[in-house]
Amino acid sequence: MAPIPGSGLAKGLAVTLRTMTKKTVTEQYPDAQPELPPRTRGVIGLFEENCTVCMLCARECPDWCIYIDSHKETVPAATPGGRDRSRNVLDRFAIDFSLCMYCGICIEVCPFDALFWSPEFEYAETDIRDLTHERDRLRDWMWTVPAPPALDPGAEEPKELAAARKTADKLAAQQESAQQESAQQESAQQESAQQESAQQESAQQGPAQQESTAAPEHPKPEEEGRE
Repeated sequence: MAPIPGSGLAKGLAVTLRTMTKKTVTEQYPDAQPELPPRTRGVIGLFEENCTVCMLCARECPDWCIYIDSHKETVPAATPGGRDRSRNVLDRFAIDFSLCMYCGICIEVCPFDALFWSPEFEYAETDIRDLTHERDRLRDWMWTVPAPPALDPGAEEPKELAAARKTADKLAAQQESAQQESAQQESAQQESAQQESAQQESAQQGPAQQESTAAPEHPKPEEEGRE
């Protein structure tokens, strides 16, 4: 069916009329803070404990605004005769937000969940050099990261949670079996101790009974004289 001529103009005018009848709401910023969506891209926070200095975020950044410095430390072997290992230690992690275009690639490619989006956006500076946030300031932004949304009740359980629950159940079963074995050993030790004590008591009572039964009855002196 061919469209009616002027139908698009009528729809546009209808939208305009509906909008004209609504009351305009103006948020008085900064007295009233805006209600931001949960996935707002404000500033990037760093969870330093998860960073392994893999340099993946710095290599994938299209603006090259991430600066990372590190050094290697030798970790002694945990067992005698083992081999010493080396690990990377983070010295510097900085993001230049004057160059960042908030694409989120660094957060997506991080394999260890060390970078997070924070909805905070009030970090303007009068000096452009202050827009380079070092790791201490990036760490402070972590406390403004909102909690992740709840999962859909009908969704499948994530593989990470399933693997972690399986490991936890296995450890709990091992601990329970170890406790049962220790309880059985204690009960066996108590029974053996009771048996040994009973044997010692019977061994002590046996000679005493034999002496009492083997002792002869001597007549009294008076009875011997009468006879």
